[in-house]
Amino acid sequence: MRARITPLGTLLALLAGLLTALVTTTPAQAAPLFKAPYPCGQKWTYGHHSAEVRQALDFIRADGGTTAGTPVLASASGTAYRYSQPSGAGNYIVVDHGSGWKTYYFHLNAYSVANGAWVAQGQQIGTTGSTGNSSGAHIHYEQLYNGVGQPIVINGASLAPYPGSYGSKYLTSDNGCSGGGGGKYWVDTFANATGYAQANTNDAQGVLNAGTNYVYCKVWGQEVRDASGNFNHWWLRTDLDTVYAGKNGNGAYVSAYYLSRWGNDEARDNNGATIPSC
Repeated sequence: MRARITPLGTLLALLAGLLTALVTTTPAQAAPLFKAPYPCGQKWTYGHHSAEVRQALDFIRADGGTTAGTPVLASASGTAYRYSQPSGAGNYIVVDHGSGWKTYYFHLNAYSVANGAWVAQGQQIGTTGSTGNSSGAHIHYEQLYNGVGQPIVINGASLAPYPGSYGSKYLTSDNGCSGGGGGKYWVDTFANATGYAQANTNDAQGVLNAGTNYVYCKVWGQEVRDASGNFNHWWLRTDLDTVYAGKNGNGAYVSAYYLSRWGNDEARDNNGATIPSC
């Protein structure tokens, strides 16, 4: 009995089907735990419009701060590459996170890292701007896997479905909240302290209750002084216990004047360690 010979075209079709099955069933490499591309405690609104490439989102500040000039942070660690496209993306950075994952940051006013530099999650890579084809300062942000745009996921949660304009959805960042100092620093405060959006008394966000609290880091700002002559210029970034309506209690600033154990212009934790700068 003669063996039956399968036509060459049929064999090729079977092989093509097998290859397709292998490709479509190969799981994607797990994405990094991406965080928002702007500093800890800041609240931004985001939107997507039809002219956007891939599945990008545009972010602008919604917490009373100025969008232009705000630091742009790496949403995960990786290698940063600098590019410029004056007619489109403007000054932009691509961070290669490995395993096929990359993030894009368009329209930067300035770069903050060298081309090819390794960057940590939360490290500043540029400042927000409006370079290239842009009508106003914002962060154009993308997440790509093997060159294909993906729905934006922050802290493991998808931001899809995207709004078509700003003002309906918001995201508060926890990127860089450790302040580069290795985590939280525990301090005692002697009275309830008002927390502000920045290191000044212009925009109250809520209240930090008296007692033992954690802080992330410190910045130099407006002097707080009482009638007895006690004062402090340091402000401590922390999360508030009570948040005023419409305000943001994460990453607010409380004057180090309220520290129980230390004197003028000191900012130390309960063990006496100097709280690091933000």
